[in-house]
Amino acid sequence: MQLNITFIELGVDSSVAFMYSLFVWYFNLYSLPKYSLLSFNTGFFSKRLVMSLFTGIIAMVILVTVHHAFFPKYHFGSMMLMYQFRGILINLTIFMFIHLLYQNYHAQQILVQFEKIKTDNLNAQYELLKQQINPHFLFNSLNTLQAMIDINDSGASGFVSNLSYFYRFSLENKKEDLILLEQEINILKSYIFLLKSRFEEGIEIRISLNEYTGSTYIPPFTLQLLIENCIKHNIVSLEFPLHIRVYEENGLLFIKNNKQPKNAESKSMGIGISNIKGRYSYICTKKIEVINNESEFTIKLPLIYENFNHRR
Repeated sequence: MQLNITFIELGVDSSVAFMYSLFVWYFNLYSLPKYSLLSFNTGFFSKRLVMSLFTGIIAMVILVTVHHAFFPKYHFGSMMLMYQFRGILINLTIFMFIHLLYQNYHAQQILVQFEKIKTDNLNAQYELLKQQINPHFLFNSLNTLQAMIDINDSGASGFVSNLSYFYRFSLENKKEDLILLEQEINILKSYIFLLKSRFEEGIEIRISLNEYTGSTYIPPFTLQLLIENCIKHNIVSLEFPLHIRVYEENGLLFIKNNKQPKNAESKSMGIGISNIKGRYSYICTKKIEVINNESEFTIKLPLIYENFNHRR
């Protein structure tokens, strides 16, 4: 504030401010706590701030005393209060800047952790969904095989062969998220053979797809699970045959069946559809569509192409 200040006084004054700012910057930087989601205090006023101000006051006393010893004729010691006031302002500014930077870093780390947890949880849910498929089918297949053996059905050998092929395919593709629709149709034919052995003329399944549709992708055993869902919730008999159609239209895969609901609904009602919805939500952004009217039940699955917008 002096009008007759010399260049030496200005240089010494700048030296005190620079050295103090450098000290305070590194002190506040290295006093930051290690990153933790649990221990971080988002408040500005904290023990760290008190410690920074207290240490800054001591550092300023030392700096002014040292400079006064080298330049005694300028009486820097008499301006201690002015230097302390300036030091507190510098300390608060640096502390606030570092605090805001650390808060921003902390928020980014929380977002990264959240996305990682979300992805791990989604992967775990998807693995659980895939594991729900085979137990239902195995239980029904073994019951059918036992009935065929009891009546000495000659088709038992073919049933075992197709069942073996089905489970071999299941083991080979257990870890796959997607397979070609053409592969899914091939394994579905073995599944249809097993169903025909069980229900004979009580069930009819027609598949009509063009040659291009087979090169699209689908989660493994999706069609098998949907057809099993149709059987689970509808009467299947020679008197009331169940008709199921699988076809492509307008870029969608349709699975449609006539409705003839059982008198007593299955306890697992909705699990099959929820399974398929969960698997598609993991793989792509498009959702499946369910149409349930008085006479028909229809599932529309989005066709997944090689360059489809997969979720990462």
